[in-house]
Amino acid sequence: MRLQDQVCIITGAGSGIGQTTAILFAAEGASVIVNDLDEAKGEETVRQIEANGGTALFIRADVTKPDEVKAMTEQSIARFGRIDVLFNNAGISGVGMLHEIEPDFWDRIMSINIKGVYLPSKYVIPHMMERRKGVVIQMSSCVAEIGLARRASYAATKGAVLALTKSMQVDYAPYGIRVNALLPGTILTPFVEGYLRQSYDDPAAGLDSIRGRQLSEELGRPEDVARAALFLASDDSKFMMGSPLYIDGGVVFGKNA
Repeated sequence: MRLQDQVCIITGAGSGIGQTTAILFAAEGASVIVNDLDEAKGEETVRQIEANGGTALFIRADVTKPDEVKAMTEQSIARFGRIDVLFNNAGISGVGMLHEIEPDFWDRIMSINIKGVYLPSKYVIPHMMERRKGVVIQMSSCVAEIGLARRASYAATKGAVLALTKSMQVDYAPYGIRVNALLPGTILTPFVEGYLRQSYDDPAAGLDSIRGRQLSEELGRPEDVARAALFLASDDSKFMMGSPLYIDGGVVFGKNA
């Protein structure tokens, strides 16, 4: 029970990595605030947690809207008294070369993937500062450190999140707050499954192409990232500060040929 009696907010916890992490954190003893825009999916995460004897609360909030994020933070404090862990997981992907990206989509991905990290951090961290204790986990990506075709917008946001993580750690270390980042490779989530169907005439061939980027020759699973998030949330990683944690099957540091 590595998170016994801890209170954790996870944004984008209605599906995929966020949902899997919420269920794992609850199993490890945490009370989990499940945040998502999709109420049905968020409530399903809560249902699964409670069915296993855990404690969870769903709060619908748009992580790009200050008033909603502030209200979520206040509601969490009112219910549980504190926030020990913030996992800034919510985000979207983007596909295309830079010249192919429309300005409206560029603005949208920047807002969700960067502002959606800034706002929860802005409103949660002051409560951690008062207690001089807390953990912030950021969802970056291995594309923050490598060039990958047709990922310009997504790479820009995840590089920004990694840089922000390092800067935040310097600012908040004196308050006993640790800030680290997860850098996953391609994880087999519902989003990736949809991307394969939409982007390839032969989804199986597309999957083989993606597998070829990774030394593991397999895609990661949501639970792979969830376990890494648990490590960062717990005291097991108490000496990690401002660090990137790779869960990428060997994409960044390996090459098959």
